Amino acid sequence: MSKYLSIDPGKSKCGLVLAEISEKKVYKAIILKSELLEGYVRNLNTSENISKIIIGNGTTSREIRGKLDFFKKEIITFEEKNTTYRAKARYFELFPVRGLQCLIPREVFILNKNLDAISALIILEDYCRIQFTLNQNMDFKTWLK
Repeated sequence: MSKYLSIDPGKSKCGLVLAEISEKKVYKAIILKSELLEGYVRNLNTSENISKIIIGNGTTSREIRGKLDFFKKEIITFEEKNTTYRAKARYFELFPVRGLQCLIPREVFILNKNLDAISALIILEDYCRIQFTLNQNMDFKTWLK
């Protein structure tokens, strides 16, 4: 089982997604403060067999890559252009608006949402050229640490 960790880097916060490639499933999705990233990835790497890390090439990607130099497997920097913009549409694919909510403008549902983890998912999907599904036990909506 091959697990990839995808990171949407940012100055103050980063989006992370851990996915099982052969199952095409996301098992963890989180947004955390950038200064907590190194420790979180170190801990995650001890409990999960991460075979590759994919980092978006945007803001602070070089610094993030430097913090992860302890990871002795492959680290790839990958194009992340327009992922934040695309994350809004992907959000509604993952969490469709249903029932009476259809009467409310869609933008209301993502006003205060942090989409960094969905951006990390898009980076991973673009890199792997496949679309992932969410593990049933995962709640993408409660991820900020």
